[in-house]
Parts: sequence; C-alpha cells; structure tokens
Amino acid sequence: MLQISQDLVDKLLAHAWADHPDEACGVIAGSAGSDIPTRFIPMVNAARSPTFYEFDSADLLKLYRDLDANEEDPVVIYHSHTSTQAYPSRTDIAYAAEPSAHYVLVSTRETGNDEGPYELRSFRISDGEVTEEEIVIT
Repeated sequence: MLQISQDLVDKLLAHAWADHPDEACGVIAGSAGSDIPTRFIPMVNAARSPTFYEFDSADLLKLYRDLDANEEDPVVIYHSHTSTQAYPSRTDIAYAAEPSAHYVLVSTRETGNDEGPYELRSFRISDGEVTEEEIVIT
C-alpha cells in the first residue's frame, strides 16, 4: 500500500498536465527506510516523448547524490501516460530498477493539459513482476 499526501498528488498531477503531450516523470523521496514519500522532485523527460520517458543520466546522477546526502530513498518513481491507461508498459517494466519503490502512473489521456478526470495507480515492479497496490491519499 502507498500512503501519500494530497499535496504530493496535486504536485504530481500538475506536472503531468503541464508536460502533456509528453510524458512527465520524477521522484518523490522520503527518509531512508521510511517508505513515506515527502519531497517532490520533478525531473525532465530527456526523451521528450509522448510514449516514453527517461531520466537524463547527469540529472539521475545528481538526484542519487542528493538522495544520499539527505539520507533519502526514492520512495515513489512516477510518470504519466498521455494516451493510454495508467498501467506499466513493457518498457516501464524492463527499466524498473528500484524494487522497493512505488511506481506511480497517472493517465492524462482524457484531459491533456487541462485539469479534470485522471487515472492514478501504484505498482510494485520487481524482476519483471507487476503488482498493483492500493493508494491511500491523506
């Protein structure tokens, strides 16, 4: 189960709507070992693509140095799907490298850049296995 604040969900949604039609991506960090997301870190989609996302390698290195310096873990790794449901693609599954992270997907297929209906789902992805989990918004 992922427990996340409404404020963090609002930031994630705003990022997804702003980056549409490209996929938005980022991380929500939390204290190491806590599994509680607290710090929103939007990233740039280096692929600049409506169907794929990737973190820039230099940005990713900076992110992990920052997480280490702050004794944090990437609790949530999020991205948006712009024309499909909020479910991990084969590529998403293949690139999932943090088995302890919550992989959160939001679909902006119905609204594009506008606020409105969205689909928000969370998954655990480990060794190619995808397990959906409940999201509790506090």
